[in-house]
Amino acid sequence: MTVPILTGLRDLGDRYDGFILDLWGVIHDGITAYPGAKAALAELKRRGKRTVMLSNAPRRASSMIELMDEIGIERDLYGDILTSGEAVFIEMRTRQDPWFAALGRRCLHVGTERDRSLFEGLDLDLVETVEQAQFLMVTGPDDFDARLEDSMPLLDAAAGRALPMVCANPDLVVISEGRPLVCAGALAAYYERIGGPVRYRGKPDAAIYDVCLERLGIADRRKVLAVGDAFHTDVAGANAAGLDSLFCSGGIHAAEIGTVYGETPPLAGVEAAIAAHGHLRPTAVIGGFVW
Repeated sequence: MTVPILTGLRDLGDRYDGFILDLWGVIHDGITAYPGAKAALAELKRRGKRTVMLSNAPRRASSMIELMDEIGIERDLYGDILTSGEAVFIEMRTRQDPWFAALGRRCLHVGTERDRSLFEGLDLDLVETVEQAQFLMVTGPDDFDARLEDSMPLLDAAAGRALPMVCANPDLVVISEGRPLVCAGALAAYYERIGGPVRYRGKPDAAIYDVCLERLGIADRRKVLAVGDAFHTDVAGANAAGLDSLFCSGGIHAAEIGTVYGETPPLAGVEAAIAAHGHLRPTAVIGGFVW
């Protein structure tokens, strides 16, 4: 059965009481809000729908609220925000998970300076070399234009010492202003391939969807729709959590599908992409987050 391609949220929005919404690739491109996204959020609010923004961003949720303000999406247009960075912060602060409890204090951060806010309030010693570290915290490459290959020497050295890695963003890639940027998930995937131990927090882990449902205050999973633009995080995560999913074809898979954000994608391109990504089939597809 072919996946339905919708022209807007209005085609199925009234079936659901709650919405779990990806940010990057659905609401904005990291710099600018997508056309129609703000109006769609306003319409969901007008209809009494509950929303939680769920982002694989390696930063605290408060920084995502600041970004939404900067791009003109007011705080009263959506409910809560949960990020993979926030989930990692909670794990590092509470140390309730035995794996996290055993990490130690000496942390080597792999990522850009803007992600350093993740460490504020944590009892950690940030070190500068692999030799000094007890574990790695990876938020992404150390430069926005970096390739995976640029991080391989450091990762190889860390794997040689069997250092644990915490991945604060399971995404492999995002699209910013039309170009792909490597994310922490790509570094973590390589680290696992060479034998390094890794723990992720965020999509597609079903546990983070449980937190979203709690924050929505909706127990019936049939009444919640997850919206995102990545097969291996958004669609896979929704499937693992037993939720319906709405795939935004104008995000990171746009080029392989043969479309751009906001346009109705070709069915053949959508079906080919579903097959190419392990037959992770969403409930429906939309070209962009519009009502």
